[in-house]
Amino acid sequence: MKKILFLFALIILTAGIAVNAADLVIESKTQSYSEDESKIKLEGDVNVTLDALKVIGDSADVTVKGQQLDTATFYNKPYAFEVKKNKKREVKANILKVSLINKIVRAEGDTQSIVYDGKTPIVVINADSQEYDTNTGVMTAEGTVTILYKETETFSDKAIIKMDKNGDLQDLELIGNARVKEKNNDSFADNFKYDSATKMLKARGNTTSKVAMDDGDNLVLKSTYQEYSQDKSVFTASGDVKIWYQDYFAEGPKVTVYPDKTTNKPNEIYFTGRSAITQGLRTIYADKIKMIINPKDFHAEGNTRTVIRNIGSGQDENVGLGL
Repeated sequence: MKKILFLFALIILTAGIAVNAADLVIESKTQSYSEDESKIKLEGDVNVTLDALKVIGDSADVTVKGQQLDTATFYNKPYAFEVKKNKKREVKANILKVSLINKIVRAEGDTQSIVYDGKTPIVVINADSQEYDTNTGVMTAEGTVTILYKETETFSDKAIIKMDKNGDLQDLELIGNARVKEKNNDSFADNFKYDSATKMLKARGNTTSKVAMDDGDNLVLKSTYQEYSQDKSVFTASGDVKIWYQDYFAEGPKVTVYPDKTTNKPNEIYFTGRSAITQGLRTIYADKIKMIINPKDFHAEGNTRTVIRNIGSGQDENVGLGL
């Protein structure tokens, strides 16, 4: 009997009255308690406020562990949002689970998160499930994850997103079948990491970057590892590097790609380590190779060696050479 009286007192205290220690408010049209399930059941215009986080739904239940409210589960496409300064984060899903103790929000089924700067959406995240820690600002999304951040779009099996206290993107990691699209750049890898402090995008595992050039052709770069400096528009790549552009095919252990000062597109490509460049029937091997996109040219130095295949055959073995 004492336990039942305590729990009903707890329901009364949480029905529209703030709990000072946790800043928790629970409101609804009706509330009932199931002792067998250790759950408080809420129906009709359910409203939960936890510090800056607010969750709204038609129905919910709250599990009770010992003398504490543990997890509030909202059903039938609830809606949650959090406002910090000028940034608003909202989450929609089929089901929302809110840990009242740890302040962690978990969204399941057709989930979508949007971060607004004022009234402008700056981040949109879609996934099968998303989990957001309001204490650390870390969002973990899994299952067919897509992210739209300003002019950048990403795809992956899993994503870990770190936001700062103001709701701005701090760090981003894409895991599994990852892809990043930004204007004319399209990159693929097993794993991407983006650091907003350095504005560096790092890619590992089966990396491929494709850049649409002004002439309509694509510059394609494949390697084991790649880095891209967003500030300087400079690519660096290492590990079995291969580059295709028009009738050029070049390969080597390491490469650095610098942009044209006017167009900001890749223009000067420097291979270091024993490398090779092929154009038509001719392949040149050297310790260093400089490849120019516009005007189209290349320069090789250091133990250079030229091989011309099938002289007199009239055939070009490299015709059709591609990815």
